Amino acid sequence: MSSEPSTSTTSTTSPDSPRLSLQPDASSTGFVDGAWWPRSRDFAAELPTVVAGLSTRLGPVERVAYNLDAWPTTPRKIRVGGALVRMGGFHSLDADTVQMIGAHRRLVLLVIPPDTEQQQALDVLAAAARVGNTDDVEALLHVGAEKVR
Repeated sequence: MSSEPSTSTTSTTSPDSPRLSLQPDASSTGFVDGAWWPRSRDFAAELPTVVAGLSTRLGPVERVAYNLDAWPTTPRKIRVGGALVRMGGFHSLDADTVQMIGAHRRLVLLVIPPDTEQQQALDVLAAAARVGNTDDVEALLHVGAEKVR
């Protein structure tokens, strides 16, 4: 983690909390707005937790855009709380990102593979939320990889 005052959102300790980090709200640099470390590739199971983690920043998530090849068959709509979230799969999107779309804003999240070693995933979560981060998806996914080898 950075020695700067923490203005990003990182939640990784509770088994019930989303494993999510976001750049500070005013920061709009780089390729992603933050990172998400899902526990599985099951959108229906994972979506409620990440949507809850994004609610203060994005408001209600209305749509999710994802790469069709990166996720197994996903329902076109997933109920989260009392709302329906429309799912849109595209071959053209980066396989390592998802786009969370609210009424007036869109966030692009780097998706850390669920089977990533914990310390590496935590390093990637921190790097993706770093103020002024301009690393591309490939560079972010390799943060901390040298420690694992």
